[in-house]
Amino acid sequence: MRKIILGVAVSLDGYIEGPNGEYDWCFTDQDYGMSDFFQHVDACFYGRKSYELAQTMGDMPASFPKLKEYVFSNTLDTVKPGVILVKGDIKKEVLAIKDGPGKDIWLFGGASLTSSLMLLGLVDELWLAVHPLLLGSGKTLFSHLPDRVPLQLLDTKTYDTGLVSLTYKIS
Repeated sequence: MRKIILGVAVSLDGYIEGPNGEYDWCFTDQDYGMSDFFQHVDACFYGRKSYELAQTMGDMPASFPKLKEYVFSNTLDTVKPGVILVKGDIKKEVLAIKDGPGKDIWLFGGASLTSSLMLLGLVDELWLAVHPLLLGSGKTLFSHLPDRVPLQLLDTKTYDTGLVSLTYKIS
């Protein structure tokens, strides 16, 4: 079965975006393990807001491989050609995708989709790029979890910029 891996940049104080939705604090000066990560995934999950944001940014960088894209939304009626719109019973849909052929799946975001999939027990791993800064406020990564979630550390990498990559299996 394919794994769903939440791969996301986060500030040291747990924010995935600043108070005005900004993400300009994310380091882009080197690869930070993305090339290795892309060897293991062939699909990407977006929430509606993340998908719409990605559309305003244009094409993905050339270093990103072509991924099968899924957008989860109960409000969108259409998405660009080649993208799959997922509506309704997301647990049923996600389990069918996980059971299908292919590599692992990158849960790109956003926070609402992440919370929904976490609450349904569908996320298998967390790959967090912890940036060495405190935003002080903004959107937190895990704001709607009612209980503790035990994690098992799988890997760590430290970069000269101070960014620390942490990979956890959800126990």
